[in-house]
Amino acid sequence: MRCPFCQHEDTQVKDSRPTEDGACIRRRRQCDACGSRFTTFERVQLRELIVIKRSGRRAPFDREKLTRSVMIALRKRPIDGEKVEQLISGIVRRLESMGETEIPSESIGEMVMEALANTDPVAYVRYASVYRDFRDTGDFADFIEEAGKPKSGS
Repeated sequence: MRCPFCQHEDTQVKDSRPTEDGACIRRRRQCDACGSRFTTFERVQLRELIVIKRSGRRAPFDREKLTRSVMIALRKRPIDGEKVEQLISGIVRRLESMGETEIPSESIGEMVMEALANTDPVAYVRYASVYRDFRDTGDFADFIEEAGKPKSGS
């Protein structure tokens, strides 16, 4: 593993342990050259996923991009990092277990919306405002009114 500080090729693993949900291995590493310490995470990847964008363009699935968008929605909300990691891991597991290698971006967006709705209502509305491209306050009001209605079949 390359050192993120000095780019040296050789680092040593100082400590390894599974994360709380057991979905990945957390490794503490130290650079042989500069002595800096850093953390890496090792995860199982079942298949390479391709995201089909609204424009029709295809791009490799990027877990970090998913994490960034969720973190923006959760900014300054009382949700701990472990809960966020479980939320992201749950979405990725669902995507990988769908059996498809190409997934429409809308499917990912809906999974994120569902996960945020069950985690934090403010983050849910924040994410929806970007995902659904709200233009004015009326869009927020309509969305919140619709979100408050019971689902059909309930």
